[in-house]
Amino acid sequence: MTQHPRISKAVIPAAGLGTRFLPATKATPKEMLPVVDKPAIQYVVEEAVAAGLDDVLMVTGRNKRPLEDHFDRNYELESALQKKGDAGRLAKVQESSDLATMHYVRQGDPKGLGHAVLCAAPHVGEEPFAVLLGDDLIDPRDPLLQRMVEVQEQRGGSVVALMEVAPEQIHLYGCAAVETTEDSDVVQVSGLVEKPDPADAPSNYAIIGRYVLDPHIFDILRRTEPGRGGEIQLTDALQQLAEDEKIGGPVHGVVFKGRRYDTGDRGDYLRAIVRLACEREDLGPDFRTWLRSYVAEEM
Repeated sequence: MTQHPRISKAVIPAAGLGTRFLPATKATPKEMLPVVDKPAIQYVVEEAVAAGLDDVLMVTGRNKRPLEDHFDRNYELESALQKKGDAGRLAKVQESSDLATMHYVRQGDPKGLGHAVLCAAPHVGEEPFAVLLGDDLIDPRDPLLQRMVEVQEQRGGSVVALMEVAPEQIHLYGCAAVETTEDSDVVQVSGLVEKPDPADAPSNYAIIGRYVLDPHIFDILRRTEPGRGGEIQLTDALQQLAEDEKIGGPVHGVVFKGRRYDTGDRGDYLRAIVRLACEREDLGPDFRTWLRSYVAEEM
């Protein structure tokens, strides 16, 4: 099987307004909302780095400066912690600034995910690259992105992350028509549609927020007209790649059956905090004891 170029760059679109979390996101980027004691966006960058992608471009917008500050050094805070001899908290503060080589570009107009990805073209160039959406947190014990990178390097083209959902939920996602391959967790994608009516959905395979893309996607996005919601949809561009492999190779899907948290949904955001807190060695024992007591009282 042909070995394709190693992927080294990750793109994280982070220009959304976070309206589902108002008023908390009026002045604070939704990506900076804490999941236990780390902002959600840090989990996403850590996932990219764990997959070997340490060149990270964040596509931001207005009022997103705290994202840049979080991944930069804070010398005053570090100095204060050093003087206190607080090595533990100092290490946590420095961790985010040492994670990856961070770059930033602004998406001037909110024209959709496809447009946000297109903003990355000058940085990415002619290399395949990963896209990680900040609302989706993937449990580090379930290395989805590593598997997607592996599939792309083996098969070329583009790779999307898929998850089976209940048929009545498929209208919330992009949806893929698929064909099986010799690998049980890999399918070939023959078509995609953005947020279909359940009756029209080609499957119950939903596209979740991880992509590994062939750079030919940029030429297609430049020609893609606004679609659903009046936005330039990445799904529409991927549909063209799936229809014609000669453009930029095939489109495959990795079927994910691990743990995923949708921090763009308020209920799932709360569930993510509870689950991750319960699993922490420093917080879990006391928190689980309290949680059992609380649930018992409420029931």
